[in-house]
Amino acid sequence: MPSLDWLTAHPVAHRGLHDSANVIENTPSAFRAAIEGSFAIETDLQITADGEAMVHHDFELGRLTLGTRQLAAMTAAGLRDVPFTATSDRMITLGELCDLVAGRTPLLIELKSRFDGDLRLVKRAADVLGSYSGPAALMSFDPGPIATLREIAPSLPRGIVAERHYVDTEWRALTPSQRRSLAFLLHGARTRPHFVAYNVTDLPSPGPFVARHLFGLPLLAWTVRSEHDRQRAERYADQMIFEGLKP
Repeated sequence: MPSLDWLTAHPVAHRGLHDSANVIENTPSAFRAAIEGSFAIETDLQITADGEAMVHHDFELGRLTLGTRQLAAMTAAGLRDVPFTATSDRMITLGELCDLVAGRTPLLIELKSRFDGDLRLVKRAADVLGSYSGPAALMSFDPGPIATLREIAPSLPRGIVAERHYVDTEWRALTPSQRRSLAFLLHGARTRPHFVAYNVTDLPSPGPFVARHLFGLPLLAWTVRSEHDRQRAERYADQMIFEGLKP
């Protein structure tokens, strides 16, 4: 495995470098701003009805865009036509993101998952990144896609996103056993991650401590939004994924 020093060389802009006014998260404008600021980029992927990897965080439209439909029920072409409410930017595919960034800064890409065994997104993302020459890594909260990535593209950098408690409503379908496995990275023998991204408010925690100090895995802290978060990330992690401040 080639060196992953690039993974922790620069602070990582969460969903690109964006604000609450003119630059919306996960848009070309946010990615260009991150590049101009010499920051790495963290972003998210969703699968579309026609099997494309689309850059967007939410499973459904409405928080930042017009509409209310599920992204998985729409085609990539249909999603490109959906307006954001506060910008002229439009959604882009992973391939278009790679063309935009063109290796100028690292990409840290989260595969969104409903923990339902759907592996279309990881396969499509691996296919696109297979021909991308810039520094890029895939990660997910769900060990399933990461274990699959290990099988189909073992040389593509892969990581696990995790936290300690899993109390938010989005995790309500997880069993106590699943939450424990995720929090303590007990899937490690199956996923063999190259790095870990862990909730900054949960650091220090046994899982990432062991991953970093025993196995030597780079540890990123998400999402740093305050000076207190920054200090915690500097103490317990190798780099931060930040939002709402500029390092």
